[in-house]
Amino acid sequence: MAPRFGLIGVVVSDMAASLAFYRRLGLEFPPDSDAAPHVDIALPGGLLLAFDTEETIRSFDPSWVRPSGGHRVALAFACDTPGDVDETYAALVESASLGHLEPWDAFWGHRYAVILDPDGNHVELYAPLPG
Repeated sequence: MAPRFGLIGVVVSDMAASLAFYRRLGLEFPPDSDAAPHVDIALPGGLLLAFDTEETIRSFDPSWVRPSGGHRVALAFACDTPGDVDETYAALVESASLGHLEPWDAFWGHRYAVILDPDGNHVELYAPLPG
């Protein structure tokens, strides 16, 4: 049997802060997961999204170090309308998230914006432009 893609893993420095950020984007986590070393949830279609603390990663890979430089992975969230991109971006910035690229009309036909999660990962918001 061939392997199948099943999980996206994100390493976090502060589980509670990361889960609070992703809850604002509509993901649901058990209330008692904020202090857990590992949390995963099923996404539509069965794919898992997992969060592990840096300590958890180092427990089985002592050579792991926090990446530096630009982002290496981005999670993108679809919005219903271009206005929803703007509203979601503004709400996240208002809640103390760090905006990276304010909403703009991208040449590929989407309203697009990029915000940073608590660990500096790109979280992208997008919606198709009309027409």
